[in-house]
Amino acid sequence: MSKALQIGVFCKPKPAISKDLLSGMTQWLREKGCEVLMDRETAAVIGENSPLKKTEIPPRSQIIIVLGGDGTLLGVCHLAHTFDVPILAVNLGSLGFLTEVSLEELYPMLEKILKDDYAIEQRMLLRAALKRDGKEIEEFFVLNDVVINKGVLARVVDLEVHVDAQYMTSYRADGLIISTPTGSTAYSLSAGGPIIHPSMEALVLSPICPFTLTNRSILVPDQSLIQVRLTTENENVRITIDGQLGCDMRIGDVLEIAKADTTFKLIQAPGKNYYQTLRKKLHWGRPARTRQTPGGQI
Repeated sequence: MSKALQIGVFCKPKPAISKDLLSGMTQWLREKGCEVLMDRETAAVIGENSPLKKTEIPPRSQIIIVLGGDGTLLGVCHLAHTFDVPILAVNLGSLGFLTEVSLEELYPMLEKILKDDYAIEQRMLLRAALKRDGKEIEEFFVLNDVVINKGVLARVVDLEVHVDAQYMTSYRADGLIISTPTGSTAYSLSAGGPIIHPSMEALVLSPICPFTLTNRSILVPDQSLIQVRLTTENENVRITIDGQLGCDMRIGDVLEIAKADTTFKLIQAPGKNYYQTLRKKLHWGRPARTRQTPGGQI
């Protein structure tokens, strides 16, 4: 007798739709013979009890389902990326560049997963390490972006950037964003950075409100080692990882960013493509209607 498919489930508790959706999906999966693994907070949404912590779900799961928005998915990514588990991201939020599966597509997609009929998209991760006095004191894994920015009382931040041990530039700005292709449609886009297709092998550095107007976003190869040294004496500077995790940065600290050895495995929704997602999420216009002219169609 084959072992039941173990499916981890994480759910954003706030939307009113979460309770009915989670209850119905959990029942459906169990009727299909799956073992549903939920942490205490997720199980409580539907009035169940679970002894499991969030950190215990990924190592025991063969598939993970995330019900929520991109923020919920990013949180799960930080828990699950080391366990090589494919993730199905179902959009309960408003924007959802990463959580591209709609509620209408959920059950057809689950049917495909149970038949092992699905494709996986590998998304780049970054490893960010903060060094102080030559010693590594913090380590993070990043799906979207690393942001260095001023605190509430800070003015501008002075940052010195090296790429592959070569001096690139110094920024005087409100901050700096180092983004993956996945994160190019997040904070980096708001700072004037380019949209990068997820399959491209590049990173983008985007200054936030630079003091020098000629400081613009720059793309570097994804094999690069990026080193950012804080040279300002203002101590109120913060490093933020995917908008969720973070730590303080002091004068003389060096943040090293490089491509991680692992990737984030996202289950693809059938019949969708990246450009379709861009059109929908960014409200890009449709092509102009053709019209007939004496010489033909234009």
